[in-house]
Amino acid sequence: MKIDRDILNDLKQWKDSRYRKPLVLQGARQVGKSFILKQFGAQCFENCCYVNFDFEKEHKTEFAVTKDPARIIAYLTAVKGMAIEPEKTLIIFDEIQECNDALNSLKYFCELMPRQAIVCAGSLLGVALKRSGVSFPVGKVDFLTLHPVSFKEFLAIYNKKLSDFLENYSFLTTFERVPEIFHTQLVEAYKLYICCGGMPEAIVRYLENRDWEDVDLVNNQILRAYELDFAKHIDNKDIPRLHRLWQNIQDNLAKEDRKFRYSLIEKNARAREYENSVEWLVLSGLINRVIEVNSIKLPLSSCKNSNAFKLYLVDTGLLRTKFRLNPKTVMQGDALFTQFKGVLTENYVLQSLVRQFGNNLYYWNSNYQAEIDFIFQINEKIIPVEVKSTISTKSKSLSEYRKKFMPEFSVRFSLKNAGKNDDLYILPLYFADYTKKMFE
Repeated sequence: MKIDRDILNDLKQWKDSRYRKPLVLQGARQVGKSFILKQFGAQCFENCCYVNFDFEKEHKTEFAVTKDPARIIAYLTAVKGMAIEPEKTLIIFDEIQECNDALNSLKYFCELMPRQAIVCAGSLLGVALKRSGVSFPVGKVDFLTLHPVSFKEFLAIYNKKLSDFLENYSFLTTFERVPEIFHTQLVEAYKLYICCGGMPEAIVRYLENRDWEDVDLVNNQILRAYELDFAKHIDNKDIPRLHRLWQNIQDNLAKEDRKFRYSLIEKNARAREYENSVEWLVLSGLINRVIEVNSIKLPLSSCKNSNAFKLYLVDTGLLRTKFRLNPKTVMQGDALFTQFKGVLTENYVLQSLVRQFGNNLYYWNSNYQAEIDFIFQINEKIIPVEVKSTISTKSKSLSEYRKKFMPEFSVRFSLKNAGKNDDLYILPLYFADYTKKMFE
């Protein structure tokens, strides 16, 4: 079973660009980076030369003695037993964070052999670059990020009819309600998605077997693999704190305001003791950090309070698994959303917004009297986003924000059908992946 990923179109655009540089594909482990690069190579090139620096450690020696692209091509031609030609062969360097010399060689591929298509994958590249002695070819590479499978991508394989309907729905021009028969089915598909999550293996297991125990087995294995990375990539003195943070990170999300508190990780814990662990998880792509803003003005980044933030997991399925929540609770009603105050819903919307707008997302707090879940800037517009996990959409916070700042656009996600009220877009949660279309 194959999941079509939207990033394949971005890869094809990169291939055809006259300004193409070596490409680095980032993303957390298990989101499908290696698979998509191999698929890209098979579809768009005559052949593909694949090197995994974690599995094939012997290749590191060659990169240690030369950065010359011609010599590297000659070496790969010999050891792989294949012709490597610009425009016809895609070279893939996987787990490139394990070989700093290979990372540095990208500079010379860019300068001396620009027509050779070369792509790299790095799950922990952000972490690796923080280590002393690691250098990076600044300005000589392009970047893309692969996130977990989106709801839109999931729907395309789960129910093609619903997917086609959503792709062609004209809400953004007509503001009409979604026909109830489609709305009901899309809500059910959305609930299924946040239970399963966006890890490709978990999705395939569910769609093939319809067995939630199988899904939880996959997600628990992924969570365990993440923990094994801690010991491999950080100093021994930091391992216990990183483990405590990772094992208890969901406790902060279960609180009313979601604000991260070090004291929930360890009694009397202080920021200076855990800030490196938080940064490691952010750089590794395992969590998304949303920083507080206390005022609203351009640029939005000038308003942030870096000492106050929320931490969300990279994937709702992994979060549900960490919470040990039974998927049937989600599928059979709204009890879960009442009990956990919509934490899965917020995590889902954040994942969608990060895919569309990057990591420059904030939340607004007004002396704890009102709070907007997410705020982002696009061009010269600042967009507030309120997230509701049920049909009920009563909220004083968004009303106060709109009166105070009079935004040109506001967005509210909920289980309610689509609509528009002056500047307020009322969107069903299954529309989250189409947010950017409103502002294009």
